[in-house]
Amino acid sequence: MSILLLLTALLVLIALISWAKVHAFLAFLLVSIGVGLVFGLAPTALMQAVYVGVGDTLGAVLLVIVLGAMLGKLVAESGAAQQIASALIGTFGTRYIQWTLMMAGFIIGIPLFYNVGFVLLIPLIFSVVYQYRLPAVYVGLPMLAALSVMHGFLPPHPSPTALVAQFHANMGLTFLYGLLIAIPAIILAGPVYGRTLRSIVSAPLPGFGAAFIPANSLPGKLNSFCSSLLPVFLLVGVLALQRAVPPGGPWQPALAFLAEPSVALLLAVVVATCSLGLALGKSVAAVMDTYSAAVKDVAPILLIIAGAGALKQVLVASGVSAEIAVALQAVGLPPLLLGWLVAAGIRVCLGSATIAGLTAAGVMLPTMASTHANPNLMVLSIGAGSLLLSHFNDTGFWLFKEYFNLSVRDTLRSWTVMETIVSVVGLIGVLLLNWALG
Repeated sequence: MSILLLLTALLVLIALISWAKVHAFLAFLLVSIGVGLVFGLAPTALMQAVYVGVGDTLGAVLLVIVLGAMLGKLVAESGAAQQIASALIGTFGTRYIQWTLMMAGFIIGIPLFYNVGFVLLIPLIFSVVYQYRLPAVYVGLPMLAALSVMHGFLPPHPSPTALVAQFHANMGLTFLYGLLIAIPAIILAGPVYGRTLRSIVSAPLPGFGAAFIPANSLPGKLNSFCSSLLPVFLLVGVLALQRAVPPGGPWQPALAFLAEPSVALLLAVVVATCSLGLALGKSVAAVMDTYSAAVKDVAPILLIIAGAGALKQVLVASGVSAEIAVALQAVGLPPLLLGWLVAAGIRVCLGSATIAGLTAAGVMLPTMASTHANPNLMVLSIGAGSLLLSHFNDTGFWLFKEYFNLSVRDTLRSWTVMETIVSVVGLIGVLLLNWALG
């Protein structure tokens, strides 16, 4: 009975967001309160669960998401992302243009959120298309596949960051495992599958191309790469040192402090403020304006995460989580596969990868303690499922269609299939890693 009521609640959530066009935060709150009342929570206990869910969830991810957004916005506006892409094309030339743009999307996609990265990289893709007379989809899909994988799999992007917090996973290990899975997923969905799409005729709309920053105004190559990837260097370096230093040694507390993703990102923002801001002639006020704009960009995402946290906590407080855990175990599927299926189902119904991942986490959380599934891999499994089968209810689908000026049929053949390949390869990678880790 509890499972049936939960499925009904999810259907109501999907209907409110996709059909009634209710803001996702309000939809989550309404469904959370409705679920709590249906399962017999007293009003006071219900609202306490909502407050705890919102506070705990945001408390764990707020710093990472906001600092990541600030760094990404500065990387974009300073021209560092453009410099990275231009440097890669200049180094590898056009013979391997698909692989070059894929690498650019991979590197730029680490600090940049998907929508920002998409709009930023489109002019680069179109300039290559017009300059070298190459098919637009063939050239652009590998770069956008890399962006999509970063968005679904790796912190500091919103959904993976929130999932790490909910499952009490290790963000550094999740990032490293995610990289191992992301690379084959991007290669297969990007350059390999992209080769089958050369025949798609696409005439990108000139109005969508933004003007490049003049080359003499761009930051240097070394500055661009180091400033953009500093959080990655810090986290990987600290993890390596933690493994090398004996447990209980005098350096362990300092390394544990630096291993906190919010600390690594804060240090990266401070460095980038100088290297990509003040060093390029920007005033402190101008850099702060960039950061303020970044916070506005992620505010709706933070609200969605808060609403998902409220629903999760209501399920826990009502006791239905324990019943769900028992019922899901009775299904007999491995928990990592089950997490992928739940996220994939919500994604197909709802469209939003972020909401699909967060909602699936609330459903799967009760099974973690009883199944002893690897929490780092569960984050990646749900992240992979949340990318499956992007279609008409996904804003990413329409962004790709309109920017590349494609028919619906060609968008399904290119974008939708690419996202599905990423999702399935991600699941296979998670299952292989789980087998390898024993």
